[in-house]
Amino acid sequence: MTITEPPRDPSQRKRDLLARLEKEMDVWVATADTDGLPCLVPLWFVWDGESLWLATRPTTPTGRNLRDGGRARLALGDTLDVVLIDGDAQVYAAEEVPGAAAEAFLAKTGWDPRADSLPYVYFRVRPCTVQARNGEHEMRGRYLMRDGVWRV
Repeated sequence: MTITEPPRDPSQRKRDLLARLEKEMDVWVATADTDGLPCLVPLWFVWDGESLWLATRPTTPTGRNLRDGGRARLALGDTLDVVLIDGDAQVYAAEEVPGAAAEAFLAKTGWDPRADSLPYVYFRVRPCTVQARNGEHEMRGRYLMRDGVWRV
């Protein structure tokens, strides 16, 4: 593959990233258990402008790992146009989740985990580090956030 376009500047990368967070519905969620056994699953998400909200059963490996470890790596896109988000996770029982987050999740996905016959919990993932790159030529400048602070 030949790259013919110049790399995006950091401001454009951030605008593109925020647009993707609003538009896309699926995110890859990588977690690990206390022994370091990895788990990778796709989940629906909603972005509230500060955090990503996910929902899963508390008994799944992902639910246990997020609850017990409190950390996740989230990924959007393919290998040529990738976003990686490392963040801290906080669990909310269905009856404790902020109403705005649950309603936004329902509006985006068409599914309300609070009304499911099986028990679900929500996780709020606050980004600590965000990387975005579209091709190898964008490796430099790929960090848009570090330590929870936007660099752009």
